[in-house]
Amino acid sequence: MSNFQEVLEHIALNFKSVKDRGTVASYIPELAHVDPSKFGMHLIDADGMHYGTGDSEEAFSIQSISKVLSLSQAFAIMGDKLWERVDVEPSGDPFNHLSLLELEHGIPRNPLINAGALVIADVLISHLKNPKADFLAYVRNMANDENINYDTDVAASESKTGYTNYAAANLLKSYGNIKNDVDDVLDFYFHQCSLKMSCRQLTEVFYIFMNRGKCRRGNAFLNINQVKRVNAIMLTCGFYDEAGEFAFEVGLPGKSGVGGGIVALLPNKFCIATWSPGLNAKGNSKLGMLALEQFTTQTGLSIF
Repeated sequence: MSNFQEVLEHIALNFKSVKDRGTVASYIPELAHVDPSKFGMHLIDADGMHYGTGDSEEAFSIQSISKVLSLSQAFAIMGDKLWERVDVEPSGDPFNHLSLLELEHGIPRNPLINAGALVIADVLISHLKNPKADFLAYVRNMANDENINYDTDVAASESKTGYTNYAAANLLKSYGNIKNDVDDVLDFYFHQCSLKMSCRQLTEVFYIFMNRGKCRRGNAFLNINQVKRVNAIMLTCGFYDEAGEFAFEVGLPGKSGVGGGIVALLPNKFCIATWSPGLNAKGNSKLGMLALEQFTTQTGLSIF
């Protein structure tokens, strides 16, 4: 479809004058400094053509979007044994709630809530020689981009204020579902969430989920059955307790982060990312959700 650029620019123009852009996340102090007027959209199609508008080349903290990438690496290593330690059901709860963990004896509902991502972090620490360096290398390799890095200031900020994550990790440890030292798991997790990327870089990294597990160079990171399952988890669990709303309004598998980023994809067609730092009440980018709804409505392209 050759009018992708036109559609992106039209949406960006519509949003220029919008006053209510949501609220920038402030519970991680480093994120509170981000300019709420920022807005970017970027798309890569199946042929590797790029289309972008606004602040699509500016890097931001991807936060929970990183959970899909750690899941992908752990799934490639462990295969279906991974599902013995984490479930694949939507939680219906905010991303950081702990009540279900007790009810379900330390097995997190899915890998995209914080408790589930902590179990995935534990799996990676058990299998990687240098977990933080190896995970970063994995992400860079997906995108063929050495410029992707951790934001160590954000990681330190999360480490200082992440009390709920400390509680979740210790609760998981008490049920035997974290094998490594809790501090090591949290250190990895805070760094994972502090990855910085632009919308353009996100579309390159998530290209594999649109392209049957292969990056743009043709290297396989997941097999087709694994990609199907990761995309299914994104569709049902990718937006905290607003996943149903995103499927209803947008109709694409995707993942959001409290840094204001959203990445979504249509298998075999395109991968799209948006960034607008202001969040709605559920912790998802207010304008990002609206932009993607407008995109799939205007193009008629969704999984439905």
